[in-house]
Amino acid sequence: MEKLRGLKCRECGRGYPSAPVHVCEFCFGPLEVDYHYEALKGVVTRQSIAAGPPSMWRYKDLLPIDGDVAVGHHVGFTPMIRARNLADEWGCRELWIKNDSVCHPTWSFKDRVVAVAVTKALEFGFDTVACASTGNLANSVAAHAAEASRPTWSRERSWPRSSTTRRWWPSRAPTTK
Repeated sequence: MEKLRGLKCRECGRGYPSAPVHVCEFCFGPLEVDYHYEALKGVVTRQSIAAGPPSMWRYKDLLPIDGDVAVGHHVGFTPMIRARNLADEWGCRELWIKNDSVCHPTWSFKDRVVAVAVTKALEFGFDTVACASTGNLANSVAAHAAEASRPTWSRERSWPRSSTTRRWWPSRAPTTK
């Protein structure tokens, strides 16, 4: 039994097959992954997660990836820092904060979603990835595309900030011979 049923509209509930689409063609609502949770019972356990790699991919069975992990092998698994002073201030017994400032490869929490997106793009057969970004997303897309040896395109606002001119900047993955 497959772990994914496909996609489902968050607004009207209409189902779609797993495909590179993001919006319902009937009500224009956003599409979300529709998991077959019965298929995950017994497969996803505390033990299976603990035995996984020291990265976000230890949760691969809970992500919409069908094949092998393509990029982001070092993404996630960032440390939790105990915040004693803040816990005291807020009247909590314990408070822990996720330290995403050490997330690799670009030190942005966006590396997690981009690792999944680029891996899924490769599953769908795309040879180029692109995004519109003012910074962190573009950095993450470029880094993960380079890891996959794929070209990227990112759209950034040109300077000065008040300008409405926009440019597309190509980024090529390094080649080795």
